[in-house]
Amino acid sequence: MGVWPAVASFLIVALLLAALHRPLGDYMARFYTSTKDLAIERGFYRVIGVNSGSRQSWQSYLRSVLAFSAVGMLLLYALQRTQHLLPGSLGLPPVPQGLAFNTAASFVANTNWQSYSPEVTMGYAVQLAGLAVQNFLSAAVGLAVAMALVRAFAARREDTIGNFWTDMTRSVLRLLLPGAFLGALVLLIGGVIQNFSGFTEVVTLSGGMQTLPGGPVASQEAIKLLGTNGGGFFNANSSHPFENPSAWTNLVQIVLMLAIPFSLPRTFGTMLGDRKQGYAILAAMGVIFTVSTAIMTALEFSAASGGAGSMEGKEQRFGIAGSTLFATTSTATSTGAVNSMHDSFSPLGGMMAMLNMMLGEVAPGGVGSGLYGMLILALVTSFIAGLLVGRTPEYLGKKIGPREIKLASLYLLTMPTLVLAGTALSFAVPGIREDVQDTSILNPGLHGFSEVLYAFTSAANNNGSAFAGLTANTPWLNTALGLAMLLGRFLPMIFVLALAGSLAAQDRVPVSAGTLPTHRPQAVVMLCGVTVIVTALTFFPVLTLGPLAEGLL
Repeated sequence: MGVWPAVASFLIVALLLAALHRPLGDYMARFYTSTKDLAIERGFYRVIGVNSGSRQSWQSYLRSVLAFSAVGMLLLYALQRTQHLLPGSLGLPPVPQGLAFNTAASFVANTNWQSYSPEVTMGYAVQLAGLAVQNFLSAAVGLAVAMALVRAFAARREDTIGNFWTDMTRSVLRLLLPGAFLGALVLLIGGVIQNFSGFTEVVTLSGGMQTLPGGPVASQEAIKLLGTNGGGFFNANSSHPFENPSAWTNLVQIVLMLAIPFSLPRTFGTMLGDRKQGYAILAAMGVIFTVSTAIMTALEFSAASGGAGSMEGKEQRFGIAGSTLFATTSTATSTGAVNSMHDSFSPLGGMMAMLNMMLGEVAPGGVGSGLYGMLILALVTSFIAGLLVGRTPEYLGKKIGPREIKLASLYLLTMPTLVLAGTALSFAVPGIREDVQDTSILNPGLHGFSEVLYAFTSAANNNGSAFAGLTANTPWLNTALGLAMLLGRFLPMIFVLALAGSLAAQDRVPVSAGTLPTHRPQAVVMLCGVTVIVTALTFFPVLTLGPLAEGLL
C-alpha cells in the first residue's frame, strides 16, 4: 500500500468519525443527564437496592467504584480457577494462580493484557461469563468516572457528583450493549466467526493435519474494540483471519475503537453548556492522533531500503498503512488490540507506539479515561498559562488552587512512577534480573530492554498491547504487571474523583478580563504542547536506553 491509499484510509476513518461525533456525543449527553429510567434499569436497581435518583459524594462514588471492581476481580479469578468444573471448558485445566491473578487484574482494569494463548487456556464459560462481561463493566466504570468529572465542572456549590450505579448501568444498557450488538453484526457480515464448535481437525492443502479453534468471536470482538479493552479471542489478536478477515473489517475495527473516545468531547461540551470547550478538547486529541499516525507510518515506510517499507510482522491484507493506523489507534486509545506485531516494527516505529501510551492515552484515550485524562491536562495547561501571563489560574469557571493542582499532579505522576519503577526493578534486583534476562527476554540487548519498558508502559496505562518477544507468564511479571495494572487504573481514579469533589463544591467564577480563553486555537496549541512536553521530560532519558539507542545504531 502506497502513500495515497494510506491517506485514503485515514480520510475514510476521519469521515466516519465526523459523522458519528455529533449524534453519538449528543446521545450520551442525553442519557447521562436524563431523570428517567428504563424498565430494565428499574428492575436492576430494585435487585441491588439502589435509588437511582439519589446522588453520591465523591467519597461514596469512589467506594462504589472500588467495591464493584473488587467484587468483579474476585469473581473472575474464581471462574478461572474453577474452569475445569464449568460447562464449555473444552477440557482445559484450571488457570494457574499467578496467571489467574494477572488476568483478573487485567480485565477488571480495562487492560486486557494476556500472558497466555487464549484459545488453548480459556474455555467458553470463562471467555463469555468472565472476560466478555468484564469488557462491558470495566469500560462502563471508566465512562462513569468521566461523567462524574464533567458534572463537577458544570456544578455550582454542590457536594455530590452523581450516582455511580446509575452511570454504570446506563453506560452498559444504553451504550455498550447496543453498540456492541451492531458492531458484532457488521463483523459477522465481514466474516468474523461466531460459533461453539470447539476444536476442528482439518486436512491442509499440503496434506497435513491442523487443529482450528472456533468460538463466539464476533460478540467478544465488538466489545473488546468498542470498550477499548483489547484482549483477543485468539493469541494472534486482530491479525487472526477469524477475528479480522479483510481490509474493510480492519477499518471497521479502527472506527469502533475511536467512536466513543472521539465523541465524548461533544458530550462534555453539551453537558457543560459550552460546546466550544468540547471542540477545543477534540481538536487537541485530533492533532496529536494525526501527527502520531503520520510519523509512525513514515517511519515504517522508510524502514527498508528503497522506501518500500518493511512487512515483517505485518499482514499482507492490511499492508503497512493499515497496520500503522491500527497500531496508532490501539495505543493512542487504551485498547491494546493488535493487527501486526509491534515487536517487529522498526525501533523508532515501536517507540511511537510507546509514546502514544506514555502521553497518558489521551488522544483520544480509552472510553472515559481519555476524556478525564485530557481534562486534567487542560486544567494544568490553564494553570501554567495563567501564571505565565498573569491571568487568574482557572479553568471553565473553576479556580485552580493548591488542592486542585496537587491532585492533578498526583494523577500525572502515577503512571510514570509505575512504568519507571517496574522497569528499574526488573533490571536492578539481582534475582529478578536473571529471571527476566534468561526466561522472559528473547531478544537480548537494547531491544530486550525496550520489550520490558513497553510491557510496564502498557500495563500502567491499561493498554494491554505488547512487544511480542517478551515471555510474561513468569512469577515476577505476572505479579508486577498485575499490580501495575491495578494501581495504574484505580489510583488515577481516586485523584480524579477527589478533584471532582473539590471542583463541584466551588461556585463558577464569572468570565472577566483576567480569564484565559480555553476554546481558541492558541489554547489548543498550548494543550498539545503541555501534553507532549510533560511526556518528553519524563520519559526521554529511559527512551534513550532502548528504542532511541537501537534506532540510531
